[in-house]
Amino acid sequence: MFRQVFQAVVIIVGSLVLMALLAQGLSRTDLILENRQSALTYLYIVVLGSPQIVALLMPLAIFVGAVWSLNRIHKDSEIVVAQAAGMTRWQVASPILRLALACAVMHLAVNLWVQPASQRTMREAVAVARADLAAALIRPGQFTTNGERLTFYAREQVDGELRGVLISDMTDPDYPTDILARSAALVSVEGRPTLLLRDALSQQLDNEGQLSILEFDQYMFDLTDFMKEDAELILKASDKYLHELFFVDRKDYFQNKQADAFLAEANARLSTPLLNIVMALLAIVAVLGGDFSRQGYSRRIGIAAAGATLALVVQLALQSSASDDPSLNVAQWAVPVLAIVILSWVYFGRGRRIGRRSARADSLLASRKKAMA
Repeated sequence: MFRQVFQAVVIIVGSLVLMALLAQGLSRTDLILENRQSALTYLYIVVLGSPQIVALLMPLAIFVGAVWSLNRIHKDSEIVVAQAAGMTRWQVASPILRLALACAVMHLAVNLWVQPASQRTMREAVAVARADLAAALIRPGQFTTNGERLTFYAREQVDGELRGVLISDMTDPDYPTDILARSAALVSVEGRPTLLLRDALSQQLDNEGQLSILEFDQYMFDLTDFMKEDAELILKASDKYLHELFFVDRKDYFQNKQADAFLAEANARLSTPLLNIVMALLAIVAVLGGDFSRQGYSRRIGIAAAGATLALVVQLALQSSASDDPSLNVAQWAVPVLAIVILSWVYFGRGRRIGRRSARADSLLASRKKAMA
């Protein structure tokens, strides 16, 4: 039973993650279209987002995999045979619960270590790709812009050298500067990206509206001020480790402002792994919690699926609301814990009631046989 449910969970998680990565990849196509990055860079950045997707989809995969496997096994009467052989309800359910516990531990590890590390690496890779001025600007035969301050054109590129270069610098809208150069090369000067222009001509209007023209054999055009400032360089709550979420630097304005959101994220990181156990118990109750039926358990499974969806939605809503109201962080723990307690009572409590009824029936049958004797 453990093996079959485990295989189902792996297949479902893999399928859902591939679909989620495809959807996420579509939102990153600007890395290729606008920033001219390679396919390897694109795939690297997309894959770095997978740990967060795995953590989000794992509870759902546990539920679907457990329901599918248990329903098939139960319809084949294997559960009935196991119970007839003397297996208790706990022994029948324990493989699913062990798998759920293992997934919860893995989910916790992803939340605490893998996700922050991958998210940070992904944001750094995205920032580097989007700040790559050579890839963003150098498109021979095309006019390209970097914001509204810089327009660049190069007629062609031969052996790494740009020829027929035009630069329009609109840093100061009142006094724009146009630069023409026979050739140019992208170099690094003290770690700063710089265009080395050869046989350059600079044109600019002065204070009196007169055109000022300067000629240069070589001209260094510093690109540092035109590098894109990417908001993703600021670490978000999903990028921080647990200790960074709990212990906020109160001197940092951004962190102090987001302190409640960080606290909500920290509690969500610790509480959401419990959803794996909740989903496993929902699947167990849906299939094993009632009487045997060869017609299937579509009604019970439908109710359990609605309960699983509700649990996931409520947990996500609580995390979002706790960002504004820290008192709701208690609810992030209360919902999964109460669900585990109630579902355990429904499944195992029913087993005890059935056992007591069976014991009373056996006792009554024995007393009747004794009286007849």
